[in-house]
Amino acid sequence: MKISPLFLCLAALTLLTKPGAGQSSVVPITGGRISGTTNAKGDVRIYRGIPFAAPPVGNLRWKAPQPVVPWSGVRACNAFGPSPMQGSPAPFSMWSAEFLIPKEPISEDCLYLNVWTAARSATEKRPVLVWIYGGGFNSGGSAVPIYDGESTAQKGIVLVSINYRVGAFGFMAHPELTRESGTNASGNYGLLDQIAALQWVRQNIAAFGGDPANVTIAGQSAGSMSVSCLVASPLAKNLFNKAIAQSGAGVGRPYASLKTAEETGVKIMQTLGAASLAELRATPAAEIQQKAQGIRGPIIDGYVLPASVTELVTAGRQANISLLTGWNEDEGLLPGPIKPAVEFRKQTEQRYGPDATTLLQYYPAGTDAEADQSQRNLGRDLTFGIQNYSWAMLEGGQGKTVYVYRFRRKLPATGQYASYGAFHTGEVAYAYDNLRFIDHQLRPLNATDADLARIMATYWANFIKTGNPNGQGLPQWPAFSPTGKQTMILDMPAKAQPLPDAAALDFLSGLVGRQP
Repeated sequence: MKISPLFLCLAALTLLTKPGAGQSSVVPITGGRISGTTNAKGDVRIYRGIPFAAPPVGNLRWKAPQPVVPWSGVRACNAFGPSPMQGSPAPFSMWSAEFLIPKEPISEDCLYLNVWTAARSATEKRPVLVWIYGGGFNSGGSAVPIYDGESTAQKGIVLVSINYRVGAFGFMAHPELTRESGTNASGNYGLLDQIAALQWVRQNIAAFGGDPANVTIAGQSAGSMSVSCLVASPLAKNLFNKAIAQSGAGVGRPYASLKTAEETGVKIMQTLGAASLAELRATPAAEIQQKAQGIRGPIIDGYVLPASVTELVTAGRQANISLLTGWNEDEGLLPGPIKPAVEFRKQTEQRYGPDATTLLQYYPAGTDAEADQSQRNLGRDLTFGIQNYSWAMLEGGQGKTVYVYRFRRKLPATGQYASYGAFHTGEVAYAYDNLRFIDHQLRPLNATDADLARIMATYWANFIKTGNPNGQGLPQWPAFSPTGKQTMILDMPAKAQPLPDAAALDFLSGLVGRQP
């Protein structure tokens, strides 16, 4: 459903009307009219929990997102909608509460998005950022505190954060689902949710003062992998023109085929004791959440993803975008416990055979301490480094505008959090100027962190606006190329230099590419 010129005129008028204290203007969108709130200063209007599709429950479970159900009157969008169905969140590993969704509400009825805007009218055409959360495609949601959009909106950007289905609800394929789909595909419902949200942005964001022709998609971890999938998918073309991918990409990452994913779906159906799709759709969501195991995220379904992201980007079949991408110095995600030097060398030789000697030159293990750091670096590079690096190399090799960073700020921390350094997700609060949400008792940030957040948030805002992070008063960030490999080191002082471990990443990328 497209917004009519009359609706846009009404939006322009309503945004110019002074709202009541703490309330934002009424805005007409697809489905009806909504109201929201304002921030404490009154300079940002906030609309939380806007439905962008029908609730994917009952007979709509495991279907592409359907049109939103219209409502009458003015719908109050004052609170986040439910987070997608997942296990109850609790702090673990390096992540304290501000990095997680609230415990409630969590529901299948989760297709909601949120808008922060400081625009005073619908004619301003401010640049738009659409944020996609991480969580391994099995958890996450837009209500995470460090994803707040107020600071970004104050920089002249309309920020939209979206929900999408995760786990079995977002990525389960099954032969019967494929047959009923009308597209001969199943399994990528979470990506279809993201595309539906982008279509909503295209149709509605002008009513919030945003420019539908200047949209950046951004995400971290699984959200970053989602960004790469959207760049590659033919269904998402022309819905955005820039991309930010933080610690994750689909390039160089194995994807299950539709057939393999369907086989997993058949096993899940058997585990749940369902004899038909109707029975499966009638199964309580909590039971599916508990028993449906083995879902790994996006698949090559022949529809959303006709081939792997690597194949699509290598062939130049991806969207024409500018790219800002990078990863963190101490991502901290390891496949297993750290091993002593002797055991690490032996394991490497067994796994990599004749390539082990070269690999150990890049990831040495002369002592236990050296082996400890090498295993952390190898885990970082296998999980994230080679993905984001390979994507940058491919896009840069095709003449696209690419900017690459390495986040090195070791966040000050106490107690159990003291050893994580520049950990996975640690850069998000800096990039979106949200250090105020960090628990300063656990992580006593200081003036250095505030300075780095100011620099990073300005880089990000500049890129969202123009496709170039550079601006007055900032250290120069040179574009990345496959020859120069210039990278912005995000620490204090921030500085550009050739990617220090490019040779290791080149070797590792080739090694992974040769493995079955």
